[in-house]
Amino acid sequence: MLTLYHSPNSRSSRFIWLLEEIGVKYGIIHCSIVRRAGGAADPKNAHPEKRVPALMHEGELVTEQAAIALYLTDAFPEAGLGVSIGQPGRAAYLVWLAFYAGEVDPVYVTRWLYGDRLDPLTLRDQARVTARVSAALARGPYLLGEQFSAADILVSGPFEWDAALAAADPAIQDWLARLNARPAAKRAAAMDPSAA
Repeated sequence: MLTLYHSPNSRSSRFIWLLEEIGVKYGIIHCSIVRRAGGAADPKNAHPEKRVPALMHEGELVTEQAAIALYLTDAFPEAGLGVSIGQPGRAAYLVWLAFYAGEVDPVYVTRWLYGDRLDPLTLRDQARVTARVSAALARGPYLLGEQFSAADILVSGPFEWDAALAAADPAIQDWLARLNARPAAKRAAAMDPSAA
């Protein structure tokens, strides 16, 4: 069985959505996490650093967002939310997962922590990230063109959490509207109403 270690209003909310898209049975263990405003590490959390998300599957613990997304899409290829090894488009899929972890999320975190005093380099990085997402969306409705994937779920998060990232780009705004209209996204939001 799949078990997601989750704390509401955190990045683990994206994985409720991903699991709903996959359509497999899973359980959720709600955990408290340390946040800027306080909180404490939860001893029932299997993550070695007591962070979320964490995923347990058949005795295997998977942490880190891109790794969890890749693990799930490789484990359940029939859901069509990733690109299998040896299939065309696998490289682009892996690049988007890595781009999320190495570029998109760090830009979001920097804006969140230092939004009132962003330096020119950070502003340039923000523009670069936004332009790359927008360019991909100009070629298709999703990051991989016609295929909706786990990369869309991950990469869209910071654009939803920080509306200023998407505000000036109609293609990104339309993409977010398409994603939020998906039945699995609606189910996940209903299960986790405090998610941002």
